[in-house]
Amino acid sequence: MSSAQTLDGRPAVTDARTPVSALIRRVLIANRGEIAVRVVRACRALGIESVVVTSDVDRAGMAAELADRAVCIGPAAAGLSYLNVDAVLAAALGSGCDAVHPGYGFLSENPDFAQRCVDEGLTFIGPNPQIVAGTGDKAAAREIARAAGVPVLSGSDITTSADDAVAAARDIGYPVLIKAVAGGGGRGMSVVSDEDDLRRRIPTAIAEATAAFGDGRIYVERFIGRARHIEVQVIGDKHGAVVHVGERDCSAQRRHQKVIEESPAPDLSARARDEIHTAAVRFARAIELDSAGTVEFVYDADTEQFAFLEFNARIQVEHPVSELVSGTDLVAEQIRVAAGLPLSFAQDDIAITGHAVEARVMAESPERGFIPTPGTVTTWQPPSGFGIRVDSHCRAGTVISPYYDSMIAKVIAYAPTRESAIDKLNAALAELTVEGVTTTVEFSRYLLNSSIFRDGKVTTRWIDQVGADAFGNTREETR
Repeated sequence: MSSAQTLDGRPAVTDARTPVSALIRRVLIANRGEIAVRVVRACRALGIESVVVTSDVDRAGMAAELADRAVCIGPAAAGLSYLNVDAVLAAALGSGCDAVHPGYGFLSENPDFAQRCVDEGLTFIGPNPQIVAGTGDKAAAREIARAAGVPVLSGSDITTSADDAVAAARDIGYPVLIKAVAGGGGRGMSVVSDEDDLRRRIPTAIAEATAAFGDGRIYVERFIGRARHIEVQVIGDKHGAVVHVGERDCSAQRRHQKVIEESPAPDLSARARDEIHTAAVRFARAIELDSAGTVEFVYDADTEQFAFLEFNARIQVEHPVSELVSGTDLVAEQIRVAAGLPLSFAQDDIAITGHAVEARVMAESPERGFIPTPGTVTTWQPPSGFGIRVDSHCRAGTVISPYYDSMIAKVIAYAPTRESAIDKLNAALAELTVEGVTTTVEFSRYLLNSSIFRDGKVTTRWIDQVGADAFGNTREETR
């Protein structure tokens, strides 16, 4: 068996016939909820043992039950459990794991955690620490994109100075977007229309970024009024291969949080689709990507031009839609390439067929401003049928904790056409029965049935401008 050295000093196995279970025996899953369940199932399919860390409120959860072993590492507060690097590593080493899968969120894009795993002799199932560090800084990632020939929006240098931001905004032209260098999920981000507004909002953006990420640096960027969020799923191995498995449209967002995702992206010309794929692979090659990641772009619906937005060095919440249209198992492939195996498919093997649409089911109340609705799920009856996939950790008796993200499930529909996939997802959501907590199911159905969504004309500001208010008014009128 031939091999080459990887960045962590281990041999990169080049014989694709080697079973991954011969290289990785036991994986610690440093996460919770549906993604922990997803990784447990991927490990099981590969013949690998799994160990799940839990907080004390998750000890009876589905992930803990399905895994070969569960280790409680702390109380409910994430900072004392899922974000406690020392506790996570102690659980991995104490349970004899040889690899760690971070899922998404929590420690998944923490370069210090990735490096600590490598230093402890653990295989980090994600991009190597240098990639995580280099792309986690959004401004630095923009420079990588620019150097690779990937289009980027005009923007300022990194700063914490209102004067510097104002000077840059004068050159860029209003409106502009304030963005946190280490940001994500819309935190530390806001649209400003003039200089007075910019000066007023910068202190708040810096404070929010500091509180959320421990990094108050910001930059300003040209704002696109009718923007779409298009992202490309890429994956690479330790031998230099990089493949994309198509793009996703994640424009249906509420306050920068994705609500509905789909693949392929609708209303996109063949030229634009091909150029976006090419740009994504170019960026992935520039960083020497050796795991799964997502290259995100902003697409101007008026000019049909696109620009680099950011890179996510992890598996994404919405990865199922890419799996369904490409026929790949991205989580299993993450584990394979982390073990040093080459990708099990080449670009020519990927044929995007059919259409997939995903709705996130949140324990939130749309009528009450989407406030979280923690509690105990008393009834859980998920939909089923051909082309329906439900990724969740819920069942009757599951406690939805106020300590964590409010997503409780992802319902995904796959069909030959976009219209039939939307219809199938709408029917599946109608079939989903959840009692004990209020959810966003009916809000998602309202969006799916709107003419704007059906026509593929959604922009990132649509829900915030129209969707939520219209849904609330419709609910009031029908009572």
